[in-house]
Amino acid sequence: MTLPHDASDLQAKMSAAVREHWKVFLFEGILFVILGLAAMVIPPLASLAVTIFLGWMFLISGVAGLILTFWARQMPGFWWSLVSALLGIAVGIVLLARPIQGTLTLTIVVGAYFLAEGVTSIMYALEHRKELSRRWGWMVAAGIMDIIVAGIIVAGLPGSALWAIGLLVGINLLFGGASLIAMALAARNN
Repeated sequence: MTLPHDASDLQAKMSAAVREHWKVFLFEGILFVILGLAAMVIPPLASLAVTIFLGWMFLISGVAGLILTFWARQMPGFWWSLVSALLGIAVGIVLLARPIQGTLTLTIVVGAYFLAEGVTSIMYALEHRKELSRRWGWMVAAGIMDIIVAGIIVAGLPGSALWAIGLLVGINLLFGGASLIAMALAARNN
């Protein structure tokens, strides 16, 4: 169990580490902003890059899982682990062999995710509006925005597969980079 003293000590150590290495965080933030802007300017290339990256991740994790499954074949769940590893390998090969079609499939999955996230956010906000006080409206608004994004992505298929993943990754990199830059500059000034 973490005691308040331990938490404040950990927070002080984290703050000191960020202050000491603020230039690294600044560099990383600037790099993320540049990559984010590039992804937003050329979303088809970014979408393709994300698909290829995920293909390699599935393939590598599937091969590693296959090796570990046979290494620990006496453990319970051997067949489930084998199926999981083979599925990872298969998905990786398909994404790498047909990245354009893989981008379309990933875009459909992203659209479904935004739809499910939006509905879940709205239902959570409505169910917990007493606990959330006046802030539950923000959660409903976020859920509605998720549903709108899902609608734009799904309604635009297959054309939205060219830009959706790249644009969303670009936006994520841009805001993540901006927050790292802000954190680094704040740490430098302290």
